[in-house]
This record gives sequence, C-alpha cells and structure tokens, in this order.
Amino acid sequence: MNEKKVNVDIGNGRVIEISTGKLANLANGACVIKLGETVILVAACTGPAKEGGDFLPLQVDYREKYSAAGRFPGGYIKREGRPSDKEILTCRMTDRPVRPLFPEGFFNEIQIQALLLSSDGENESDVLTMLGASVALTLSDMPFLGPIGALRVGYVDGKFVANPTHDERAKSQLELVYAGVADKVIMIEGDAKECSEDLLRDAMSFANEIVKKQIVAQKELAASAGRKKKEPTLHLVPAEVKDAVHSFCKGKIEGACLINSKEERYAALNMIFEGIESSVKPQFDGKVEDLDVKLKMCFDHLTEKTIRTAIVEKGVRPDGRGMDDLRQISCEVGVLPRVHGSGLFTRGETQALVIVTLGAGSDAQDSDPITGGISTKQFFLHYNFPNFSVNEVGRISGPGRREIGHGNLAERSLAQMMPDDYPYTVRCVSEIMASNGSTSMASVCGGTLALLDAGVLLKAPVAGISCGLICEGDKNILLTDIIGAEDHYGDMDFKVCGTRNGITGFQLDLKIPGISIDLLYQAMKRNLDSRLKILDMMNACIAEPRAEMSKYAPRIIAMKINTEKIGALIGPGGSVIRGITESTGAQIDIDDDGTVKIFAANKESLDAATKAVQDITAEVEVGKIYRGRVTGMKEFGVFVEIIPGQDGLLHISEMANYRVNKVTDICQEGDMVTVKVIGVDDRGKIRLSRKAALEELDDKGEEKK
Repeated sequence: MNEKKVNVDIGNGRVIEISTGKLANLANGACVIKLGETVILVAACTGPAKEGGDFLPLQVDYREKYSAAGRFPGGYIKREGRPSDKEILTCRMTDRPVRPLFPEGFFNEIQIQALLLSSDGENESDVLTMLGASVALTLSDMPFLGPIGALRVGYVDGKFVANPTHDERAKSQLELVYAGVADKVIMIEGDAKECSEDLLRDAMSFANEIVKKQIVAQKELAASAGRKKKEPTLHLVPAEVKDAVHSFCKGKIEGACLINSKEERYAALNMIFEGIESSVKPQFDGKVEDLDVKLKMCFDHLTEKTIRTAIVEKGVRPDGRGMDDLRQISCEVGVLPRVHGSGLFTRGETQALVIVTLGAGSDAQDSDPITGGISTKQFFLHYNFPNFSVNEVGRISGPGRREIGHGNLAERSLAQMMPDDYPYTVRCVSEIMASNGSTSMASVCGGTLALLDAGVLLKAPVAGISCGLICEGDKNILLTDIIGAEDHYGDMDFKVCGTRNGITGFQLDLKIPGISIDLLYQAMKRNLDSRLKILDMMNACIAEPRAEMSKYAPRIIAMKINTEKIGALIGPGGSVIRGITESTGAQIDIDDDGTVKIFAANKESLDAATKAVQDITAEVEVGKIYRGRVTGMKEFGVFVEIIPGQDGLLHISEMANYRVNKVTDICQEGDMVTVKVIGVDDRGKIRLSRKAALEELDDKGEEKK
C-alpha cells in the first residue's frame, strides 16, 4: 500500500488532508478528503463514448450513509434509499465546475462517485466532495483541464471564514460556495443576508487565495501518484462536412437566428436543418461515421457562432433588445380564488405562476441530517417544469435534479426575507407556465408577489435576474436578462436575487473554464440595476403584504405560557389538549419554551381554542376579580376554583361586609361566586375575598347571577 498525502492550510488552524493510494485503487482516479473528522471518498472512472453521442456524458453521484455518523437509518427499512435533496444538490454543485474543463469533442462516459465515510456533525461534506472530484480527475488518465479548488466561505463577526463549521454558518451573514482555477471563477452558489456586491466580490477574492493552495497541493499529489494522461479521442466534425453545411446555410441562418419569437425562431432553424438533411447528407452518406450526429453538431455550432457574432460585432441580440434591456414584464396577484396567495410573473416568454399555502407549525419538515445543521424547515419553494412550458411532449414524472436545484435557489433567496419567528409554515409552489430563460428568477419574483398576496410579512420584496456573457477574443459582452438561446449558446448564466438593500441569493454557471472576479463584479452591478427596475414594477402591482388574509387561509395565533403550565395543558396522556382540539377543531402545537401555537380553519375555531388554552394556563393575578365555582366546603370557609386547576380559599370572614355565621348562608358547593384575589403566600396558597369583590364591582354591592 503506497499512500500519498498532501495538506492544505485553510486558516484558523484548520487543515484539509488529501490522500490517495489506500482506498479504491482500481478506480481510474480516487482520493480521500478529510477535514476534522469528516471524511469523503471520491472515485472517478471512464468508459468509451456511446454510439451516436454528441455531448459529454458526465455523471456525478454523492451518497451519505448513516454509518458515517454512527447511527441507524430511521424507519422500518434499515438501509438508505433514493438520494435526498441534499445529496442531489451536492451532485449538481460538483458537476458544474468540472464539466467545462474537458476538451471539445470528448464524449467518453465519465462517472464520479463520492461516499461520505465519516461525519463529525460540524464540517460540511459538499465542498469536500467538489474538491475530491477535482483530485480524482487530476489523478486519473482522463483529459481533465484542471485541477480546480473548491470551498465554502462564511462571514462571521466581520471576518471571512473558510469552510465554516455548522455553528459558524448559523452566525454567518454570507454563505458562498466557490469553485475556480487560479484567479478565475468557474462556479459560485449561495445566499446572504442582503450583502453588498462589494462584500461578495471580496469573499471571492478570499476564496481565490485558498483555491490556489488547493491547486498546488493537487499538482504535487498528481506528480507523485497520478496516472499519465492519455491522448483523448475527440469526436469532431470533418472539415469537408463543415464546409458543405456552412455553404448551404449561407444567407439563410442569419435571419433565422434573429427572429424574436422563440417558437418561430426554432421553426425557421428546423426548416434549415431539414434542408441540410435532404441536400448535404446524401453527399457524405456511407463516407462519414455517425453522419447524422455530426451534421447536427455542425449545425448547432454554426447557429451558436451566428448568434454570438451578431451580438459581438453587430450589437444585435436574438430578440432585438439592447445589451442591458429587460424583456417586457407584467405582474399580477390574486389570480386564483381558493388559494391563500398567488402571483403571476411574466418576463418576455417566460412565465411563472406561484401559489402560497399557509400551514401550522406541525406542517414543518423535520429532517435528520447526517452531517448536522438545520433539522426543522418552515419555508419551502417547490419548482415544477411541465413539458407544455416548452411546447414538448415527454415522460411525466416527479421532480428531477434540475427542478430540485432551481427550487432550492429560489427558496434560499426568498427565505432570507421571511419574518423571524413566523408562526405559519409556508409553502410556495412555482408552476412554470412558459419557459424562455430564467425560470428560477421568475419563480423568485412570482414568489414575492404570492407571499405578499397571502399577507406574509416579508422583511422586504425580493427579485431575481440573470446576466449572460459572450467572450470572443478580447471582447467580453455582458447581456442583461438572457433568453434561452443566449443561455444555450452563451458562456454564462449568472443569477442574482436580492432586495433594494442587498443580495439574498446567487448562482453562477459557466461553459468556459473561468472568468475573472472583476468581470463577475461588473455582472453583479448590471444585475443590481435591473433588479431595482423589476422591484419598481412589482411594487406597482403590490407594495406591501395584504392587511387581510384570504378568507380561505387558516388562522394562527402564538402565545407564551408559563413552562410549569405545559403539563396541565397537555393533561394525563394528552387528554386535555386532545379534548380542546376535538371540541374546537383547532390544532395546537406546544414548544418546550412555553410557546403555544393555535392553528384553526376559521376565526370561530381559533377564538374557542384560544379561550380554552387561556383558561387552563392563566396565571392568578393579585387584585383581579374572578368568577369561580365552589369546589369544597369547610367550617372556616370554602374553596373556589377561579381558573381551571387553581383553587383559592374564601375565608368566612371575607364572605360579606357583615358577620357570617355559617358558610352555607352564602353559598353551597357547586355555586358560582365572584371573588377578588387579595394575596398569594410563599407556598402559592391563594387568598380570596367576596367582600372586596362586591365593593369594587358596583356601589349596590350586587353580585352577578
């Protein structure tokens, strides 16, 4: 066993250990990444290209096992099943920064598998997986153009922290996941508490210095333990096929690429390609391997080049807008009658309908994260992308990795502005009605509209916009509010969400192997200008949360009780609280700190349950008058239950403003009497006075019957 190790100092006395040669030695490339007592194994393998393939089939799979934390999986089946959302999001974050770092035309299958072997509950595994993928590919014989570095950056007490622990993340104003090569960003993702563009830029600069250390360490490890790189087989279009396609398309494709309507543009391009199949294909039939694939590759490349050239050289975008122009935007709220809140946001041909549902605290999602962190979630945004949104037919199934990723970005961006200690559990569902770019950003805008329509007390409205990029030679052209074609044929999709005061969420995807931090900062400024314009349009539609909730929305109230009263409210075996819920129809949640949340379908049910809880948990106040029932008779006085479960002594001397010979002259057991609390001794014994109560009630001294 020939194990090799390198270390990377990330500051604050913390070191990432990278090793190879001990585990998974039959894989093309494999490594173990360790930080604290969190350990990740990442292995990379490759296979031949599939027949007829025209893209890089890169697959990333990350899995967490409860054994890593010394625990059993919950439920009846003591084995891990389908991947969790967290595992899927880690796969996506790992895929995106390495995908651009393979040569054009390399279509061999690549599979990266990551296993969480040990979890200390403090150090998060996702960024270690990203780093491990780079290490495994760098050690392999695959034509990987890395290595890259990857880390998470927090901002705690005015200082940047590399790979913060869960405790540090809970206090951080920023969560930035960063991947890049030396002095260039490839991927960022995260959220923030209304941070400035300058702070996010500085965080990336901080990350860049640690990335450089990670890259040096990987190169050192590869020099001593890596495989020799193989000359890759590249699937490129022969020059003669390329010339024939270009000749056929000359004078046709330019106009088709600049048709404003997505549907009409695609129809025109499809017609041209049909002409290629009928006119160009016969020239090379039987002479060129995978001819159909290569004709399609060539046509796509020519379409890409035509669109990019029009933007760079002529300043013309496919839909005719200027470089920093927004598409036409419309906003609408209250579009559905029975839901608790709804918002329809349309930007160009992209449209998101977002629906809000309000629920009780018990509707929150409790999770059991293996790696630690948040375990209860009270705000959700679920994103759905039906086939009809792009005028296609296809398999209909549950949410895929793309839907989970887009929903997570929108959810994180809006969650930053949810009110603190909000009693409702809130679910947003974004149904994409039409898609031509930036549907996740439309979900953020539509989500804000729907939340305000539902009466949710957002700290501030949130909007999102995407910025694109075309890099040609020394020219870098930023594009505001990109459409689908500009995303597909461009070099960048940089989504930024935020309020008027700062950034709440962001995500960068690149198709090129990195851009400068300064250029990304320019894109952030471009996004800020657009975001403010969108917020103005949204404000014109709905400026603040509705004062009145939908009549169909449930009602909820939160109150604080003495923790010593929790047992009385619950009752033996839950009998008391169960009785309240059955008689009122309300749902009651009790927290250990004495917070009681009452959730009801209507006001009548809420009021009845609230009164019942108050009656049981009320604290006796000295000087307050109560109407109570006589529960016990003695010669010296009677016991009166003034609130459920609490009796006080009404002494015979306090029964009237005259001498009372027998308590039965005033009351019998079961009678209702009006009394005033005149004292509570050190042992909690309550002293009552009917005489004082009657004097205070009215001049006549009449007792309420």
